[in-house]
Amino acid sequence: MSISRRGFVKGAAAAAAAARAGFVPSETNAAPAPASGGEIYIPYADRRGPEADVWFTRDLSAKGLRAVFAKVAGALKGKVAVKLHTGEKNGPNIIPRPWVQELLAHDLPGAAIVETNAYYAGDRDTTAKHRETLRVNGWSFAPVDILDEHGTAMLPVKGGKWFKEMSVGKGLLAYDSLLCLTHFKGHAMGGFGGSDKNLGIGCADGRIGKAMIHTRKGEGQWSITAEEFMERMTESTKATVDRFAPHAAFVNVLRNMSVSCDCEGVHAQPVVTPNIGIVASLDILACDQASVDLVMALSEKDRAALAERMSSRHGFRQLTYMKELGMGCDRYRLLDIDNGDAPIQLKDAVAGVKPFAG
Repeated sequence: MSISRRGFVKGAAAAAAAARAGFVPSETNAAPAPASGGEIYIPYADRRGPEADVWFTRDLSAKGLRAVFAKVAGALKGKVAVKLHTGEKNGPNIIPRPWVQELLAHDLPGAAIVETNAYYAGDRDTTAKHRETLRVNGWSFAPVDILDEHGTAMLPVKGGKWFKEMSVGKGLLAYDSLLCLTHFKGHAMGGFGGSDKNLGIGCADGRIGKAMIHTRKGEGQWSITAEEFMERMTESTKATVDRFAPHAAFVNVLRNMSVSCDCEGVHAQPVVTPNIGIVASLDILACDQASVDLVMALSEKDRAALAERMSSRHGFRQLTYMKELGMGCDRYRLLDIDNGDAPIQLKDAVAGVKPFAG
């Protein structure tokens, strides 16, 4: 990823907004401290607590996406926001545009795709450049609402240790329901990008909210890393999830899983992890946990690159912190919609995967 300091938040207005949100530079705030152990994957057998339902299909197509979405569609009402990573210009790994077009046309008429401007310098750090990137990538079949185009709003973070509030794109408040439609993949800082990252970074506005998650005052733009980054990002996600609960649903597409995020566009690392399928849940933690578990259920060779990326960035802290914040369950029933919603074991779900072929 090409990273520049030009995206760093400056000015009294940004500082004041961050202070109102409870953001205090770590060197002057001794109370919060990140946990440790985010590099350690916790096997299913070692988890405790209730189970959620997670639906699974191997059908990586528009038909498969519509079928798995149908399992969670009942939670949505009114004006629906579809939070989607629309990608950098010509990005090769994003969810295929025709799949999303069919889903919206048949199952979510009137819904809008929602995004926020990027924090890093590039093709999406201003609304004008973001609109041009959307045009290049063909996101023209539905409205795309850049949520921070007309300002920001503060959402409460209930039970957070880093924040009392999080700054999001003001446009988010115009919606009644939220579909978090995520391309599950690796991430340079988060280890993996699932529903947590899609909302925590993707709904935080491009100047104030993203700075609260990424940056310590007086340090580099990306100065917050490892467990602290996971916790800050997850608190941002909680603000958005609480805003919409119970009218939120989560879908992760496990396809073209580079170790790189879609924000790296054509510069993403080559994909080596096999395609797996699509999962959906009304529980954000269960959705991300099942996605991670499916990757970890692959053979050692097939999972090696993505597992290393998750561990080396301490990305598993996303999952344990979601559980600590009461955001969902890390245990679940995996239901195979290709076989009548029969419960299925992880090893059986990935038994038929094939080496990635481009």
